[in-house]
Amino acid sequence: MNLFFCGARPRALPARFRRARVLIVGCGDVGVRAARLLLPRVRVLALCRSAAKAAALRQMGITPLAGDLDAPASLRRLAAWVGRAGRVLHLAPPAPSSNDGGDARTLALARALRRRWPAAFIYGSTSGVYGDAQGGFTPETRPLRPQTARARRRAAAEAVLRPLGAAVLRIPGIYAADRPGGSPRARLERRAPVLAAPDDVYTSHIHAEDLARACALALWRARPRRAYNVCDDSQMKMGDWFELAARLCGLPCPPRMPRAEAEAALPALQMSFLRESRRLTNQRLKRELRLKLRYPTAESGLKAALLLD
Repeated sequence: MNLFFCGARPRALPARFRRARVLIVGCGDVGVRAARLLLPRVRVLALCRSAAKAAALRQMGITPLAGDLDAPASLRRLAAWVGRAGRVLHLAPPAPSSNDGGDARTLALARALRRRWPAAFIYGSTSGVYGDAQGGFTPETRPLRPQTARARRRAAAEAVLRPLGAAVLRIPGIYAADRPGGSPRARLERRAPVLAAPDDVYTSHIHAEDLARACALALWRARPRRAYNVCDDSQMKMGDWFELAARLCGLPCPPRMPRAEAEAALPALQMSFLRESRRLTNQRLKRELRLKLRYPTAESGLKAALLLD
C-alpha cells in the first residue's frame, strides 16, 4: 500500500513488534545522512510534499509521509504517525518570506504534534542566534542576540519549541565533499575573497558526517530544553580556514580584502557572515551527547572534504 497517497491511519501494533520510530522534518542532505545511521534498527519516516521525493526516500528505506509545513491542514494526522513514543528531528529551515521574525513552519509543526508530543524533539538551529561575540568564546549559556533576519527566525523557532521540551542543536558552517555547495574547493577556484587579517572574524565549522552523528545521538541522549553547540574543536578565523584549505589542495590562497572594501564589494548575504565573530565551545556535545568527533580538527575535516588522504 502506498502510504504517501493513501492517507491511511497507522495501525497500533503490540509493543514487542514495534521498532523505534523517528520522523525527520526537512530530510535534505543532513537528514538523509542521519537516516542512514538510524536504519535499519529504527523505522525512519520523513515529511515529504512531492511524489518524486517520496519515491527517492523509499529507495533509501525511508517511509515518506505526505505533508507540507506551509499547509498546516496537511499535518493533521502527523501526531498519530509519530505517537508519544516517537522521536522527531526537525531540520527544515524557516520560510524565507517570514518578514516578522517568526517561523510559521515551526509553529505549524508544533501545533500538529502538541496533543501527542513525542518522546524527544530535536531542532536544528543556527549558531547565528548568538550574534556577534567579538571573537569571544561562546557557550550555550550565552544570551541570544540574533542580528540577521534568518537568525531571528531561528531564535523565534527555539522560543516556540524549547518550552515544549525540545532540545536544540546550534549549527555553524557545514561542509563535506559530497554536500551541495559544501566543499571549499569551488569557492577557492572562483577566487572568492576573505577579510584582511586585521579585520578577520572567528568562525566555526562541522563536517556533515559529524553533524549527522550528533543528530542521531541527540534523539536519545539530549536533555529536554537543552541547547548544544555542534562544532569541531578548531578555533580559527575564516580567512585562515580557507587558506588552510587552499594549501591542502594546492590552490592559491584566497585574496584578502579590507573590511571597508568588502562592505562595498561583497553581496549582503556574504557580508552578513563577516560581521559576526565568535568561537563556539562544544563541551556539552562531547560530554552529554558523548559524540566522539570523526573530524575534530579543521585539517582532518578539510582533507575529507577535499578528498585528500
